[in-house]
Amino acid sequence: MMYRSTRGQAPLVDAGAALRAGVAPDGGLYMPQEQPHFTAGDFNDTPDMPGLAARLLAPFFADSAIEPALSSICADAFDFPCPRVPLATTDNGPDILELFHGPTGAFKDFGARFLFRAFAALGQSTDRPVTVMVATSGDTGGAVGCAAEGVAGTRAVILFPAGRISPFQEHQLCCWEPPVEAVRVSGDFDACQALVKAAFADPDLARRHNLTSANSISIGRFLPQMTYWARAALDVTAETGTPPGLIIPTGNLGNAFAAVLARACGVPIGPIVLATNANVTLSDWHASGQYEGRPSIATLANAMDVGTPSNFERLADLSPGQIEAVIRVNDDTIKARLRATFDQSGYIACPHTATALEAFHTLDADHRQARRWIIGATAHPAKFADTVEPVIGQPVALPPALEAVLGREARCQDMDAGLPELAGILAG
Repeated sequence: MMYRSTRGQAPLVDAGAALRAGVAPDGGLYMPQEQPHFTAGDFNDTPDMPGLAARLLAPFFADSAIEPALSSICADAFDFPCPRVPLATTDNGPDILELFHGPTGAFKDFGARFLFRAFAALGQSTDRPVTVMVATSGDTGGAVGCAAEGVAGTRAVILFPAGRISPFQEHQLCCWEPPVEAVRVSGDFDACQALVKAAFADPDLARRHNLTSANSISIGRFLPQMTYWARAALDVTAETGTPPGLIIPTGNLGNAFAAVLARACGVPIGPIVLATNANVTLSDWHASGQYEGRPSIATLANAMDVGTPSNFERLADLSPGQIEAVIRVNDDTIKARLRATFDQSGYIACPHTATALEAFHTLDADHRQARRWIIGATAHPAKFADTVEPVIGQPVALPPALEAVLGREARCQDMDAGLPELAGILAG
């Protein structure tokens, strides 16, 4: 499999080169040159997640240095549960796909673990490690830090916006041992993301530090995320005879694009609905057909506080009509849905999951009844205890993995949002 740039001005590369580069030389994002095609029957003998991941991802890593290690990478990256929990608030309530049972309590654990194990398979030199740089609006950085800890030949630099994430999230970003470095940036997530792109666009800086990305712009992040959507969709289709609809809370569009690509490759997925917060870029695009990035707005669902979603470039690269609806949910409605869900079912959702639950209830009743719907639950609610606990009126217990995080010492550096400042931090 070869990869092309969405902007069409860069040479074709294999998966290993696309993974190392992160972003194409022309500033575009890498896309597979062709889409493999599957049928549901192709996965009949892969009931577990690692086996399904290896089967689904095999064409995407064919003829690359990663291919021989793909099965072991998937076995390690998908070694925690991903349960589908029925929310029995109505006769045909949605299923909640809990993506937060990994070591940092967020769906980003799947892609981050895959990415760093793929880097290890590429045989990075400890004398000249690859510097994996990531901008995070909340959960990505914690997953990257955890995944990078102890991986030879890598260095992880995590940029996060000062004052824009929950206290637990900040601690989780800053508690990992070298070669992980956390950097608190004076600015919002888009400023952090712009810094990452500016660093990649500086040939000398990128070459000197062997830069690559761990954001969902990397093929090593969004490709493995296809797996859990595929597993849930295959199981629901087998149970009901109808491909399920997906409702995905989204900010930078990586998780949503993974579902779109899985469907394009033949996985039985029905309509895809995006749930967003007060950041209006995607809802305005869907309503008008015009895309216009803008500054991000801080919300309770802070991991979705993205004003210029990077993966929109990939979505626009496909044929139109991939997304059925984009439903925007404000902070007051997030709180109301958190409370209503808890009162009706006892289920405790994080603010991001609550946006998707609200989007489900916004759909026409007949549309909801026509198929099973799957809600993407992207983070453990305990990571947002300051928001969730006052709404539901009771404490949210930390799972053991997250409890262990609090026992670690946090450390980070502070910087203004400028490329010279970032270059100084990279130079050490």
